[in-house]
Amino acid sequence: MGLGSFIKKQFIDVLQWTEDTEGVLAWRFPMADMEIQNGGVLVVRESQVAVFVNEGQIADVFGPGTHTLTTQTLPLLTNLKNWDKLFDSPFKSDVYFFSTRVQTGRKWGTQQPITIRDKDFDMIRVRAFGMYSYRVADPRKFYTELSGTREVYTRDNVEEQLRGILMSTMASSLGSANVAFLDMAANQALMAQEVRGDLADAFARYGIGLDEFNVSSVSLPEELQAALDERISAGMKGGLGADKMSGFTKFQTATAIPLAAQNEGGIAGIGAGLGAGVMLGQAMGQAVGSTLAPASSHPGPPVAAAPAAAAPAEDSIEARLEKLKGLLDKGLISAADYDSAKSELLKKLIG
Repeated sequence: MGLGSFIKKQFIDVLQWTEDTEGVLAWRFPMADMEIQNGGVLVVRESQVAVFVNEGQIADVFGPGTHTLTTQTLPLLTNLKNWDKLFDSPFKSDVYFFSTRVQTGRKWGTQQPITIRDKDFDMIRVRAFGMYSYRVADPRKFYTELSGTREVYTRDNVEEQLRGILMSTMASSLGSANVAFLDMAANQALMAQEVRGDLADAFARYGIGLDEFNVSSVSLPEELQAALDERISAGMKGGLGADKMSGFTKFQTATAIPLAAQNEGGIAGIGAGLGAGVMLGQAMGQAVGSTLAPASSHPGPPVAAAPAAAAPAEDSIEARLEKLKGLLDKGLISAADYDSAKSELLKKLIG
């Protein structure tokens, strides 16, 4: 190299990144034709990591602090370049800075419903939304798996991939959970807990640490929600005893009676002859809980059977929920006890 060329050669004395742009996760120091001066200074700020890459191979990694670049502070790079211990020449190497700050308030959601297997409903399609936060935890993996040699790599770039990972992980986690979907939908913290562990493992494969994950809302397809609403209404109208389907059947019969009365011929017009009228009368009797005595074999007016002994009244589910809330407000039970008991009552209510 001639003297003129050597004088024109530019050397880098200080390598640093001020993070003047929001949302950048990885940034390559602009080398151009410049070389790093032996004894130069590397400044790594808090919430940053610097990585030296030689011919595509990761060498030394530096955490926060001010580092003087010598063969002692660049042991791996020195070994790759086969430098003597007293090298005194500038060198070239790609230097990447990574932001390790937590990226907070990132929104996630299912643009299309995801299909999961549920022990109560077999297969259902659900939509969910929430927030999460993450950070670059392993710059080696992050560089190798995601950012690569790009000059700038932003959170918008990485979140395109994270969304796909999140959706597939959620479907797998909820589908393999032993907790019924309705229990998790009633307790969104429980749903987030079921997903969080698997999601953290999936993110870690790319050098990303999951900081927080929560579920803010869950919705079902309209047809499934309508069916659940009907079952809930059946429980409220007909009561939920040992036979839940009996309450649902009575509710359907009771709601059909006003419609029948509007038809021409009234309720009797529904039946085709006397037999149909008798069957409808029996259904009506069961729906309202009345008991008719069998007709006597002797001529005469029918005799009503003696009323059965009244069963002790049981509080409705709604009343029990109100009492439970009252105990919580008075501090007589813990929030955990309240959530557990509430979940059991809701399971009984919606059957």
